[in-house]
Amino acid sequence: MRLSLVRLAPSVHGPGDRGFVPALIQGARKTGVSAYIGDGANRWPAVHRLDAASLYRLALENTPAGNALHAAAERGVTLKSIADQIGYQFGVPSESTTFEEARAHFEDATEHFGSTFRATILAADVPVSSDLTQALLGWEPTHETLLEDLQFGDYNT
Repeated sequence: MRLSLVRLAPSVHGPGDRGFVPALIQGARKTGVSAYIGDGANRWPAVHRLDAASLYRLALENTPAGNALHAAAERGVTLKSIADQIGYQFGVPSESTTFEEARAHFEDATEHFGSTFRATILAADVPVSSDLTQALLGWEPTHETLLEDLQFGDYNT
């Protein structure tokens, strides 16, 4: 038996996304503000779902047993840049909030998870490198970045 672990980026974006980005969009639509915490410099790794799928295929076909692989096409997109793009796309301002204000912002804004959990996750800085994964398997992400997907993708409906 050959086992390996694929660790997905916190934001797996693309058609059908039901996670991180749609929750931020829902919060912006409901409150009229695209929020980020503090200076918004905290980073979120991201990968397009089709790039993640190609990594899973490569992992099944070629990975030596016992490897941990990182499916992160982007090391870290700042939360402020995500909030700014959401604000631009949906015609709402992006604004800095404190952690407590973020809890209140997401209290009724999202259906996923509790507001404290959501604010805690949003405040985290979680950059990740997939350099070793790319070198081991020859994986090269080719699809849209998170910000490109926000600007031109399926989130604009």
